[in-house]
Amino acid sequence: MKASEIRNAYLQFFKSKGHTIVASSPVVPEDDPTLLFTNAGMNQFKNCYLGIEKRSYTRATTSQKCIRAGGKHNDLDNVGYTARHHTFFEMLGNFSFGDYFKQDAIPWAWEFLTKVLELPPERLWVTVYIDDDEAYDIWNKQIGIPAERIIRIGDNKGGKYLSDNFWMMGDTGPCGPCSEIFFDRGPSVQGGPPGSPDEDGDRWLEIWNLVFTQFNRDASGKMNRLPHPNIDTGMGLERIASVLQDVPTNYDIDLFQNLMKAAKSAVEAAGAVNVVPGTPSLKVIADHIRACAFAIADGVTPGNEGRAYVLRRICRRAIRHGYKLGARKPFFYTLVKPLAEEMGDVYPELNKPSIAQVIKAEEERFFLTLANGMEILEDAISKTTNGVLNGDVVFKLHDTFGFPADLTADVCRERGIRVDTDAFDRAMDEQRAKARAAGKFKIAAGLIYNGEGNEFHGYSELVTEGAKVIALYKDGVPAEVAEAGDEAVLVFDKTPFYAEMGGQVGDSGTAENASTFVKILDTFHIKSNVYAHVSHVAEGSVRVGDVFKLQVDAERRAAIARNHSVTHLMDKALKSVCGEHVSQKGSLVTPEFTRFDFTHDRPVTEEQIAEVEDLVNREILGNTPSKTEIMSIEDAKKTGAIMLFGEKYGKEVRVVTVGNSKELCGGTHVARTGDIGCFKIVSESGISAGVRRIEAVTGLNALHMLQKKTRLVNDVLSRFRGVPEEEIPAKVDSCFDQIHRLEKELETVKEKLSTQAGAELASRARVVKGVQVLAVALEGADARSLRETADKVRDKLKSAVVVLAAKNGEKLQICAGMTPDIVKRGLKAGELVRFVAEQVGGKGGGKPDFAMAGGSNPAALPAALESVYGWAEKAL
Repeated sequence: MKASEIRNAYLQFFKSKGHTIVASSPVVPEDDPTLLFTNAGMNQFKNCYLGIEKRSYTRATTSQKCIRAGGKHNDLDNVGYTARHHTFFEMLGNFSFGDYFKQDAIPWAWEFLTKVLELPPERLWVTVYIDDDEAYDIWNKQIGIPAERIIRIGDNKGGKYLSDNFWMMGDTGPCGPCSEIFFDRGPSVQGGPPGSPDEDGDRWLEIWNLVFTQFNRDASGKMNRLPHPNIDTGMGLERIASVLQDVPTNYDIDLFQNLMKAAKSAVEAAGAVNVVPGTPSLKVIADHIRACAFAIADGVTPGNEGRAYVLRRICRRAIRHGYKLGARKPFFYTLVKPLAEEMGDVYPELNKPSIAQVIKAEEERFFLTLANGMEILEDAISKTTNGVLNGDVVFKLHDTFGFPADLTADVCRERGIRVDTDAFDRAMDEQRAKARAAGKFKIAAGLIYNGEGNEFHGYSELVTEGAKVIALYKDGVPAEVAEAGDEAVLVFDKTPFYAEMGGQVGDSGTAENASTFVKILDTFHIKSNVYAHVSHVAEGSVRVGDVFKLQVDAERRAAIARNHSVTHLMDKALKSVCGEHVSQKGSLVTPEFTRFDFTHDRPVTEEQIAEVEDLVNREILGNTPSKTEIMSIEDAKKTGAIMLFGEKYGKEVRVVTVGNSKELCGGTHVARTGDIGCFKIVSESGISAGVRRIEAVTGLNALHMLQKKTRLVNDVLSRFRGVPEEEIPAKVDSCFDQIHRLEKELETVKEKLSTQAGAELASRARVVKGVQVLAVALEGADARSLRETADKVRDKLKSAVVVLAAKNGEKLQICAGMTPDIVKRGLKAGELVRFVAEQVGGKGGGKPDFAMAGGSNPAALPAALESVYGWAEKAL
């Protein structure tokens, strides 16, 4: 069966069992800050399992788009080198929300596998949790699987319920035992059955996991039975396809074979020659086009933060593998079309032309990075003194230039250079620590709240009296008390603090009562109707049930409101100046600035920026009152209010009018446009194909920026006393021209000196078996000077072996060069430079006619240079 046929058969089978076929949710999770990407079929039903959402159905079946390439579930580094790891995969699943349970789920799984897919029953094995006698009896007594093919898996991860066969959403909350189904691929494949020491082999392949959510684990660790248990199952489409098509890996199934053929053609069209079919790099490319295309289709664009960074990393990893195969121009984007031909009938979002455009823009940018990175890397390698490339250089290439660390390592291996991985790892760890400290994913992860939503009073007030603590978390775990000095997350029954949403950052402020003072550092959503407060207990203690006075930082909120309201005005002005095609692609509203991403296919000119600033500031000067209305979504559409594509809106929406702008928005805003003060655009740039970014400031931030620029201009003017202000730009250009002219003159002088030095050095060469041999040290020369001088000496001597060295502090640079006739005789500069470098504590290598090395023992240099003549005597 083809993969597409398996997918359809699964959905239709469970439809026949009363399940509703539910479309795959986007790969970008909705209202779930704990996930970078959708990584399982149950993600979109999480609130159904928690009991806080009711749907029109209690049975569902899906084929879910999943990405595992960031955070906890990260398979990226394994992709292309193992049989079954992917960044993107499809998870087939059937789900019950308090409807059916094990008595139905197990027989249906067996029926589908043995009757619909016609897998041999005798080759199917199952596992159950060690205490799950109910599941064991169904498999054994009802289905008829013999006891020797049913394996009980105990607590194999260090504690009770910590087992491969026990699923938990977090430290608390819904959880339950699992039952996994395995297919025995036969004795020709290595590996042991599940639970055995050899279970990591490929013979017994897990194809289905049934999760029986039947408990709710409380803060004390007690397992309380759910009144309405649930079913959550998952079966990887690619994995079951490999079984049915009887192929050894997922990459051998029909879907991937077609993509890998397309990948081979694409890289060969881009310059690669005779690419071997099935090579790991082709697997990487075929896998990564799926993850990239689906992520872009669901609204992610390559960038440097969060999901955008993960997408960029996947995309660039694929491009690098193409480069490794020999591609020297963009090729990856051409695979969107064959992918759409494979999967576009089920996932029509793949047919968007913008997907290929975004990937092509990223490719063009990265191919420039590859060229620049190679130039920087070559220079860094030439300056190595001990055969080890500094890990900080590797990190800089990776972090600043987007040059992959594994590509750096590949190049170094070819040159006989080792990478200082410890230094690189330290730099990466520092970066990760900073990211973890700032990330919202960490704050929200693991928080399970099953109570009612809290009341938000922040539109009408900044101070709320009598707010009661209804939940408290420390280190992501529910707790009863937080003492002075503790960091905690607090949930109050009512709050004036706005939680981060729609691009607007969360509020900060204070919570206090007679004995306790708490700093509220940030506010975020645990769920859409639950506001949580990141807090530092400064004095006293906080317990669940305590009552506080909550007060928002009014000055900070006002700054945020100014920047949010001006974003609406800026959106309207951009449409007027650049065209009605302008639409919002993202925003970030902070107290310091507003950042607005929008669709536009070219840079916004200085004249257009000035026009946008004029339009917005005119609205500010108009000082018109803002207006907020609550109405139905249908009525809102009639008003012409701007709605963001892809945003989820309820039946009732909030329509905000600021100046000449009318938008659906849940954020906080100024009372009148004049409250904004003034507006100034700070920067305009491109962030991806067809997407531009503007950053702007308002109020005192705008004033302070203008004051700073005025001081800088006055400082420049003071350095050109007597020059009229309007002539300063021309004067600066004149200074730069003079600098460039002097630099060229200096280069000319250096070249003349190098020529003279070459002539003088040539006279010091010794004749060894009829060949001119020179081995000398030059004072104060750098790597470039050594290379240039060696070239001059070779040109002067016509037939020669040359070794030059220079000392810089305690480090040595060494180069070796040979004329073409000497190379034809079998001598190699790389072997010679290594011979010298080993005597001075270094390593090196290079081409037959020229090579470089480093060293760390200057005292041994004279003897090492003298040994060159003996080396030549033996080699010639």
